[in-house]
This record gives sequence, structure tokens and C-alpha cells, in this order.
Amino acid sequence: MVTTVTSKGQVTIPKPIRDRLGIKPGTKISFSIDKDGRGFLQAEGAAPPTPSRFERLRGTATARLSTDAIMALTRGEGA
Repeated sequence: MVTTVTSKGQVTIPKPIRDRLGIKPGTKISFSIDKDGRGFLQAEGAAPPTPSRFERLRGTATARLSTDAIMALTRGEGA
């Protein structure tokens, strides 16, 4: 995502990033620069990030099927 710096040095943090980091109006943000020049921002005291839909599914499979059995089910071949 790209945003533009205004003449006052202000930027708008894109909504998906604000949502992911739990940034609300009044949230304090800290900025830092890594030794290789990468910049980072961190929300101070914000709610923990909302896990993505993929992170929420991680570790939920319990059928203990082999890869071959899963592929057979995917193809409609039965197990």
C-alpha cells in the first residue's frame, strides 16, 4: 500500500493497516528505523491485532487424514 506525505509531513495510515493493528483515534504510534533503513510503526496500547481468517484456521484440522486421502476426497473419489 502506498500513501503520500503531505507538506506538513502527515500521512494517512490505510484502513486495513489501522484495523489490523487496532489503531483508533487517539492511539499513540511509535516509529523506529532498523539498521538497514527499514521503517516500522507500532501502536502503543492498542488492542491486539485481529488474526487473519487463515490464522484463525491454523491447527484446527483433526481428521488425521493422509495427504493422499485428502486429495482423494477433494477429487470426489471417497476415502
